[in-house]
Amino acid sequence: MNCQLALKALVNNWLNSEQTCSLCSEPAEQPYPLCHPCENELPWLIDACQRCALPLPAANLTCAACLRRAPAFTSVVAPWRYGFPLDSVISRFKHHRQWPLGRVLALLLSHDLRHRFEEGLPRPHLLLPVPLARRRLRVRGFNQAAMLARWLSAELQLPCSEGWLTRCRDTPAQQTLSARARRRNLRDAFSLTPAAQPAGLHLAIIDDVLTTGSTAQTLAALLRRAGAQRVDVYCLARTPSPAQA
Repeated sequence: MNCQLALKALVNNWLNSEQTCSLCSEPAEQPYPLCHPCENELPWLIDACQRCALPLPAANLTCAACLRRAPAFTSVVAPWRYGFPLDSVISRFKHHRQWPLGRVLALLLSHDLRHRFEEGLPRPHLLLPVPLARRRLRVRGFNQAAMLARWLSAELQLPCSEGWLTRCRDTPAQQTLSARARRRNLRDAFSLTPAAQPAGLHLAIIDDVLTTGSTAQTLAALLRRAGAQRVDVYCLARTPSPAQA
């Protein structure tokens, strides 16, 4: 289902109206609907695993899981830890079609990525959103990862392809499953389309939230087997471990 026209109308209204903060309803005094105090109170991810961005108590560390078995992706970029009030904002974007909220989060993610590129993070050749199952796409009407990828593509001047990855098997929602069940759930769930040409490229997978990393690992492994030189993951937020939560 194509919601692009409705999306453009909403974002156009958002860009050309006086901004109030989406979290506290005070004047934003910024070119997007988020005031400085609320932006500062978002759960910014400061210290995290250098490989998977799992929140950690100190900087420049690698988590035990990545030390035991290095993931197929090289790095994860996530500006925030998944927690209040960001979890509510992402839910409103993802489940209640409040697309301007997703747009402002994508804008802030692009700022973070631009800074990291300047600090030496390699720029990818192509952005690839995590595909959504057809049945879930019909019900929801849009793929939030694809919307984030389009916005990041425009902000960062990077090409985006929604036609390389496909979900070939409809699976239960990941949110309800344990880490082990998530891995089983995604077995043979994704494939590359005939249009995909990943050999020798640096690719970035786009998603909203990284929880256990099972989806990112499955897609990164698929791309690496097809010859991708490097795969990174760009997302809005990274969930802490159950003990941290």
